[in-house]
Amino acid sequence: MSGSAPTVDPLVVLPGRRRMPRLSLQGLLWCATALTTFAAGVVGWQPVVLGFDADLMSALPGHWDRGVVYMLAVLAVLGAHEAGHFVAARLHGIPATLPFFIPVPVMLTGTLGAVIGMEGSRADRRELFDIALAGPLAGLVLAVPALVIGLLVGTPAADPLFAMPPLAEWLMRLVRPDLLSAAGIDPNPLYMAGWVGLLVTGLNMIPVSQLDGGHVVYALLGPRANWVARTLLLAAITAVVVLGRFNWVIMVVLVTLIGVDHPPIREEDRPLDRFRTVLGFLSLAIPLVTFMPEPLRM
Repeated sequence: MSGSAPTVDPLVVLPGRRRMPRLSLQGLLWCATALTTFAAGVVGWQPVVLGFDADLMSALPGHWDRGVVYMLAVLAVLGAHEAGHFVAARLHGIPATLPFFIPVPVMLTGTLGAVIGMEGSRADRRELFDIALAGPLAGLVLAVPALVIGLLVGTPAADPLFAMPPLAEWLMRLVRPDLLSAAGIDPNPLYMAGWVGLLVTGLNMIPVSQLDGGHVVYALLGPRANWVARTLLLAAITAVVVLGRFNWVIMVVLVTLIGVDHPPIREEDRPLDRFRTVLGFLSLAIPLVTFMPEPLRM
C-alpha cells in the first residue's frame, strides 16, 4: 500500500562520519519490486510464488515484454503517488524520505505499494493536508490513463480473477461499451498497472490512522477526526466478523498496531481555508469509486 508512514528519520548517523542518506535499503527494495512486478507480468498475474514455480521460466521467453511494460507502468504509477507526497513535503520544508517500495513474491501484482517517512509533527493542518492529498492525486494522474489504455486494448474475459472498481466500470462504459456484456477483462500490463493504482489509492484514502485519508480528515477536523477513525475501525471489524471478509484481517491488525488515533501536529487550531476544505471533503469520495472490498474473484 502506498502512503505516509509514521515518523522516520530520513538520515542515518554513522559513527565518526557525516550523516548519510539511507538510500541503500530504498534502492534494494526498488530493485526487488522491479523484479517481482516484472515476474508478475511475465506469468500473467497468477497466484504463483517467485522462485518456487516453473511457470515463470516457461513463460519468460514468450512474455518477457509483457513483464517489462507492467513493471515500468506500475512503478511509474506508484512512484508518482510517492513523488506527490515527497515534493509537497519538501515544498513545505517538512523532512521526508524517498519512497520505500514493497515487493511481494506472490505474483498477483508483485507489490503492495510504497511508503515514505516524514516528520509529520512539524506540519500544521494546511501542510499536512497538502502533503497527504498530493500523493493520491499524483498517482491517479497516471493510473487513470493507464487503465483507460488498458481497457482500449483489452479483450473480454469469461471468468476474470480481478474485480473492477466502480471507476473502472464507468470508464469501460465510456470507452469500451462492447465489453459490458462480458464478465470482465483479461488482464494486460497497462490495465493492471492502473488497477493496482486505483486499489492502492482507494485503500490509502480510507480516513483511518496514518493512511492518506486519515491525514486528510485530521487536517479537516483536527482531533475530532480520531472519533471518525475509531468508528470506521469498529465498523471494519464488524464487517469482517459479520460478513466473513477475513481477507482484511491483516489490514485491520496493521492499522490497529500503527495506531488508530492520529498523532498531534503543529498549530492544530489553525483551520483550513475554504478551497482546501471543499477539496478535502470531495476527496473523501475517492475510496468509494476506487476501493474494492473483494479485489479478487476467487
